[in-house]
Amino acid sequence: MSVWEFANPARFVRIVGRILAPTALLSASLLAVGLVWGFFFTPPDYVQGSAVKILFVHVPSALMAINAWIMMLAASLIWLVRRHRVSVLAAKSAAPVGAVMTLAAMVTGGIWGQPMWGTWWAWEPRLTSFLILFLFYLGYIALWHEVDDKERAADLTSVLCMVGSVFAFLSRYAVNFWQQGLHQGASLSLDRDTNVHNAYYVPLLLCMAGFALLFVTLVLLRTRTEIRKQHSAAIAARINADVR
Repeated sequence: MSVWEFANPARFVRIVGRILAPTALLSASLLAVGLVWGFFFTPPDYVQGSAVKILFVHVPSALMAINAWIMMLAASLIWLVRRHRVSVLAAKSAAPVGAVMTLAAMVTGGIWGQPMWGTWWAWEPRLTSFLILFLFYLGYIALWHEVDDKERAADLTSVLCMVGSVFAFLSRYAVNFWQQGLHQGASLSLDRDTNVHNAYYVPLLLCMAGFALLFVTLVLLRTRTEIRKQHSAAIAARINADVR
C-alpha cells in the first residue's frame, strides 16, 4: 500500500477505521505495563532516590513533544508542495496533542528538577527552547482558529511550522550546543557507551513506545474527525445554496 493512498480523504477514513482500535489497544497496553513496571517495580536511584522514576513520563513526553512538531513540519511541507488536504489536517490535529506533550514534559521536568537542582525552573538552554516551542504550538493552534479562510490558514500555519522547527531542533540538541546548561544529556542514545541503568531501560522503552502509539492514535482520531467536519460543512453549504 502506497503512503499516498492516505491523501484521499475517503480512503484515509476507511483505513483509520480498521487500524484505530488495535493501535489504541496496543498503546494502552504498553503504557500500562511500562508505567506500572517503572513506578512500582524499579529500585530507587542511589543519588536521586524515587524522584528518578518521573523519567518514565518526562522522557517519553519530551520525545513526543519534539517529534510531534517534526511530524507537523513534514505534513506541512507536503501541503505546500502537493496540496494534499489530509496532510495539513493531520498537522492541525497533531498540534494540540504536541502542545499537551510539551506541557507535560515541562511540568514533569520541574517536578524532577526541584529536588535535583533546588528549583522548579531555570533559564537554561533546553528548558528555554522547550518553552518557546510550547509558545509556537499555541501560536499555531491560535492561527488556525483566527483565520477564517482555511486555505490561507493552512498556508500560514505551514510557514509557521517551518519557523518553529528551529526550536524543535534546539530542544533536542541544546545540551550538545551549550555545555553549561543544567540539563543532562540524552538518556538513550545509539552513539553513547552508557545509557540509563538496566533496571530502568526496558520499562522506559515500553513507555516511549506507548507514548508514540498514543500520539499516533490521537492524531489519527482527530484527523478523521476533521475530515468528517469538513465533509459535513460542505454538505450543509450545498443544502443552504439549494434552499436559496
